[in-house]
Amino acid sequence: MSEVRYLVFDVEAVGDGELIQRVRYPDEQLTPREAIDRYRATLLEETGRDVLPPSFVVPVSVAVAKVAEDFRLLELTVLDAPEFRPQEIVRRFWQGWNHYERPTLVSFNGRGYDLPVLELGAFRQGLAIPAWFNVESRSFEQARNRYNLDSHIDLQDFFSNFSAVRVSGGLNLLANLIDKPGKSGIDGSQVQGLYFDGHADQINDYCRCDVLDTYFVFLRTRVLIGRLTLDQERELTELVRRMLQEQSADRPSFRHYLEIWDSRAARVRSTTAAVAPGS
Repeated sequence: MSEVRYLVFDVEAVGDGELIQRVRYPDEQLTPREAIDRYRATLLEETGRDVLPPSFVVPVSVAVAKVAEDFRLLELTVLDAPEFRPQEIVRRFWQGWNHYERPTLVSFNGRGYDLPVLELGAFRQGLAIPAWFNVESRSFEQARNRYNLDSHIDLQDFFSNFSAVRVSGGLNLLANLIDKPGKSGIDGSQVQGLYFDGHADQINDYCRCDVLDTYFVFLRTRVLIGRLTLDQERELTELVRRMLQEQSADRPSFRHYLEIWDSRAARVRSTTAAVAPGS
């Protein structure tokens, strides 16, 4: 039996310029970068956001936290480092999911973005993942069923009650509510530019930190549903802090994450002391 019970993951993707040119601008002589820029500008004008849909992107970073049955973080990794090849990232994600005996996936908005990117990546390559596309099973047993929480816990679905209410602020808000770093320095809108400029390392560091935030939010949801006590959550959080401290010398992004975490904790202590009785 695999020790890994959950895979907390995040995907960062960039536009497939050649595909965008072929599908959206077949009669124009655009370079891949020009096609991406044109499509993003159109989306921004039409929707107010320049986020490319999952059907027109390829993954350039997938970070995965392997989590045990007792919710310990066993390992945090990025796939296909240091090459970060989209096809290999997709292959390794699904291979890993099968290798660890199909653990529960945990994401934030993975149903709306991350998983479609990885599913379409598998479609492109002709990968067979019948345990995920188990379409002949009863509907509630299908891995892709929205309410099958044994297969996938989308934390956006959890907090929005399956889209009954909008979670304004997203993962960044939820991380801040529990005094974790949240977004710091880079956000998803910058990924395409960083990729054009050859900064795959920064994209993967950002992806790792997003997975850390997702993991901490996941822990707090386990407190909400009674699977963990608050003291147990604190113990698990402290284990992760020690791991980050041990690895921070070799990974500046972890050092930066800890600095923001510590500064936020200091502000919380200061505010708490200021409003304490007799202060």
